[in-house]
Amino acid sequence: MENTLGLEIIEVVEQAAIASAKWAGKGEKNTADQVAVEAMRECMNKMYMRGRIVIGEGERDEAPMLYIGEEVGICTKPDAQKYCNPEELIEIDIAVDPCEGTNLVAYGQNGSMAVLAIAEKGGLFAAPDFYMKKLAAPAAAQGHVDINKSATENLKILSECLNRAVEELVVVVMDRPRHKALIQEIRNAGARVRLISDGDVSAAISCAFGGTNIHALMGIGAAPEGVISAAAMRCLGGHFQGQLIYDPEVVQTGLIGESREGNLARLKEMGINDPDKVYNAEELASGDTVLFAACGITPGTLMDGVRFFKGGARTQSLVISNQSNTARFVDTIHMFDQPKNLQLR
Repeated sequence: MENTLGLEIIEVVEQAAIASAKWAGKGEKNTADQVAVEAMRECMNKMYMRGRIVIGEGERDEAPMLYIGEEVGICTKPDAQKYCNPEELIEIDIAVDPCEGTNLVAYGQNGSMAVLAIAEKGGLFAAPDFYMKKLAAPAAAQGHVDINKSATENLKILSECLNRAVEELVVVVMDRPRHKALIQEIRNAGARVRLISDGDVSAAISCAFGGTNIHALMGIGAAPEGVISAAAMRCLGGHFQGQLIYDPEVVQTGLIGESREGNLARLKEMGINDPDKVYNAEELASGDTVLFAACGITPGTLMDGVRFFKGGARTQSLVISNQSNTARFVDTIHMFDQPKNLQLR
């Protein structure tokens, strides 16, 4: 699957990032999202595959969607028999967030990117549009830290695993009222907190890379983005755990249904009989082959944002594979005009 689709999924996130970056700083988050969705859909519909969206985007914000259950790829067309040999057909599940951090793009802030994860059919957890308690940490801490432990306990364990003083650890937490006690506990333990307004996928993945000065992600964020993060961390060997949050009083947003009981019923309808189960990366991204791709829209910890120049643009992407055990950073110059104008810096 990597050999067949690896280069193409890079182009998918690049085109989504370029489309969205044209709206950076214009205060139009839904437009920035919509153009990214359209670019991503157009690219995926040119790929030789039968793909199914299992993690869509935008439901919570009433933004345009690559909706859950949507089929994409050349082999989904009515006349697919003209193009696709059933014996060679690649069927995949896809998790997407064409503009992860729409507010970041709208206000020209750092950390937004276009992301997707793919696996063979049935290889990605179909998470509901709920929230998820998350814990991400470097590979050295895998299996040692635990989401059921307190932040104080996990920081002590992380300190031992990384051979760093707790005071040297940096924990990313989303700046939300629900995290007030968590933030205070982390600070009381001696660690430093980096607050982010949006975009916790980048923060989770950054834990797996040395030199980012991010050592953990803690707190509650969107469940679909949790699956995408898990796919990347599965490939990188980092620690990731997620637990669905179905109680509106916990998330304090009023955006996941009217009642705890109603949300529990919805989970049961989806076949989730243990709503309090803690999932690890291998359960959220269980496929034999898992690929993750991201392209920076605005500058971030892992990748630069889209840089426009006269006649073109330059992008930086990241593609991670558990098949080849690689994490590739891809620097691409996109030439729009004739004659070609190449910008090196």
